[in-house]
Amino acid sequence: MSLTPKSFFFHFLSLLLPLLLLSVTSSSSSIQNLLQSQGLPGGLFPDNVISFDLDQNGRLEVHLDGPCMAKYETRVHFDSVVRANLSYGGLVGLEGISQEELFLWFPVKGIIVSDPSSGLILFDIGLAHKQLSRSLLKIPLFASLTELYWRILEGRWVLLF
Repeated sequence: MSLTPKSFFFHFLSLLLPLLLLSVTSSSSSIQNLLQSQGLPGGLFPDNVISFDLDQNGRLEVHLDGPCMAKYETRVHFDSVVRANLSYGGLVGLEGISQEELFLWFPVKGIIVSDPSSGLILFDIGLAHKQLSRSLLKIPLFASLTELYWRILEGRWVLLF
């Protein structure tokens, strides 16, 4: 059996994938803890959080290792920096998150948990409010694996070596 560069890559990826799935950065788990302490689900941000800052006025700034896409019920785009005012049960004045609805992209202006017992979280996209189950947002999505998947599909897999 001949080992081509493509088959080597997929063999290497199959060995590396379990390790990637098990690793969550400390920044990612710290942002999870912060969100949960404020009554929000810990998986609001993808796993590629590098760092975050929270000032004494409640202004949260989250730094990701780059822009990325995630999918809950619809696709959500995260800029490399996301800013919001954090208070118990909500992120308001959001900047840096957009959500796709009916083939259009809308900026997410706020994420609110108004009634924790309902199991729902509200995404304010300006024209409408989208309700999602909190269970979709319990753990962060693997943005790095999503990015890796898209690179493979685009034929840019050689850039990863």
